[in-house]
Amino acid sequence: MNFYAIRAIYKFEMSRTGRTLLQSIVSPVISTSLYFVIFGAAIGSRITEIEGVSYGAFIVPGLIMLMLLTQSVMNASFGIYFPRFVGTIYEILSAPVSPLEIVIGYVGAAATKSTVLGLIILATLGLFLPLRIAHPFWMIAFLVVTAVTFSLLGFVIGIWADNFEKLQVVPLLVITPLTFLGGTFYSTSVLPPVWQTITLFNPVVYLISGFRWSFFEIADVQVGVSLAMTLLFLAACLATIWWIFKTGYRLKN
Repeated sequence: MNFYAIRAIYKFEMSRTGRTLLQSIVSPVISTSLYFVIFGAAIGSRITEIEGVSYGAFIVPGLIMLMLLTQSVMNASFGIYFPRFVGTIYEILSAPVSPLEIVIGYVGAAATKSTVLGLIILATLGLFLPLRIAHPFWMIAFLVVTAVTFSLLGFVIGIWADNFEKLQVVPLLVITPLTFLGGTFYSTSVLPPVWQTITLFNPVVYLISGFRWSFFEIADVQVGVSLAMTLLFLAACLATIWWIFKTGYRLKN
């Protein structure tokens, strides 16, 4: 294992965050805070509690997941796409760096940025209302595993995309709608039975449900199922990346 190469890629990607703090950290925190204020005030005035939890506190895990998923994908996709765009990917491919080390460097940096951002958002929202975290270990576990999983997905998207427009397609037209429809602002138990069944085909439901359980011990699906579905998605992303490096699919384009 070439740890020097992993560290070089990781440090380069992390340094980019330091140069773009307004875009990487400040903007997502402000956006999430605005979501909380607007939805908490507009809907919270009409819905006081959901399963014994105040509505303002109930939407916090969903808001964190909303930002975590989009930022993980966007950080990782841009991180690998930009070297392909400017041609510096050839420097990496010609260096004694294995595909595994490339993935660890880029995905590790993207997941780290997303995890730190999630914790900052959690601390920020904690200023608006007192938050109770019933299972801190599982909260961190869901946060990290989700960040890694969607950073892997972003890495795949960054290799698939052949222009900047395609980098935005999946986060904006797929992930964000699925997150809004995955129980970010409501419990799926309030839906009609038919829609409850349809919602189970949304993978984001399992992520938000498991993450919310770590806070309040309430969930739309069993926590074991949530964890299993998250790990299954992680395995699918790993298999896709293995296939990409095995076949060399569009890596040099």
